[in-house]
Amino acid sequence: MGLMCVHAHPDDEAIWTGGVLARAADEGIRTAVVTCTWTEGTRRAAELARSLEILGAGRPRLLGYADAEVPESGPSRFVDAPLEESVGRLVAHIRDFRPDTVITYDAYGGYGHPDHIHAHRVTLAAVEAAAHPRLHPEAGDPWRVRELHLVTFPLSVVRTLWEELLGAPPEPDRALPGVPDEMVALTVDVRPWTGRKWRALQAHESEAERGAGPAMLSGLSEEQRVRLLGTEYYIRRPLTGDPAPG
Repeated sequence: MGLMCVHAHPDDEAIWTGGVLARAADEGIRTAVVTCTWTEGTRRAAELARSLEILGAGRPRLLGYADAEVPESGPSRFVDAPLEESVGRLVAHIRDFRPDTVITYDAYGGYGHPDHIHAHRVTLAAVEAAAHPRLHPEAGDPWRVRELHLVTFPLSVVRTLWEELLGAPPEPDRALPGVPDEMVALTVDVRPWTGRKWRALQAHESEAERGAGPAMLSGLSEEQRVRLLGTEYYIRRPLTGDPAPG
């Protein structure tokens, strides 16, 4: 068994899928994370290595592109790279690790970040390309992923958390991240692993320094963090050859 997560940036592995990664590692399932942006030798890559060690997810696997909002983080922006190139790089990791399950973001990238949306598109293409013997032969022997899941939030949960954390319901005309509840096929209780998930997120010290995710979550009570981080939600994406959903 093997589980691979494909994420846009260092720290996404902890925020979005840290509980599932830690749980799978504890259950003896091989785990890996491919990160599309940032390069080896950078501070954020080092933080990613510490986070993955906490989660039991092996070494960093970096596609080596730049963050759309931080051009100096790589030689070229992920969103600008030729699709065939980025798909080929990810195919190589899939064929090397040979996962049974791959996880990435939903079609909106969770909350609309261009790197997240692009990671969704590249992952869908790479999962199917990895199984085809005529595509990317330089990337190794073909491998067919059995399941593809897209991490997301149901809208009902987004509205509830919004009100709990901000003290008021969202405005009626506000566009919220997330998907209709009926699209969520898998809800995973990861509360026993929220401590490790939080420690992995704290490994991203540069993100805390700039006031991003770790800094925002540090202001919450432990109970609030468990509410926010203790459940992970997934859409099941049928693959070529899967039976049509009922």
